[in-house]
Order: sequence, then C-alpha cells, then structure tokens
Amino acid sequence: MDPSSLDTAELQRFLSQEKERAMMNEMVAKLTSVCWDKCITSTLGSKFSSGESACLSNCGQRYLDLSLIIMKRIQSMQ
Repeated sequence: MDPSSLDTAELQRFLSQEKERAMMNEMVAKLTSVCWDKCITSTLGSKFSSGESACLSNCGQRYLDLSLIIMKRIQSMQ
C-alpha cells in the first residue's frame, strides 16, 4: 500500500469520526432543548421535582429510542 492511499484512508476515517461526533452533539442539543421545554414547568430551584426528573428521563429515553429506530431504518434503505 502506498503512503498517499494510507493518508487518504486515515483522513477519511478521521472525517467520518468527526461527522459522527457532530451528529451526536446535535442530537444531545436537540434532546436537551425538546425535553427541557416539555418537562421543566416551574421556576428553577436547587434541584428538579420528582415529576420533572421522571419526565426528563422518559423524554430522553423516548427520544433516543426513536433516533435509534430512524437510524436503523435509514441503514436498511441503503
């Protein structure tokens, strides 16, 4: 294998990893925004109420489950 193709392969791997990292950051930001708006209804104190905690947990889990379903569906279409 010549050095230029190795460099290209490394660059492609790096770019792929960075793209995945950016997608994860975007998903976390969206998750935070959506679940915060849905679940946090009172003024902020030192901690969340039990209802807010449960809502945030359920909302986050549903969002991640749905994201996984969508990613699997997209992969099956390729």
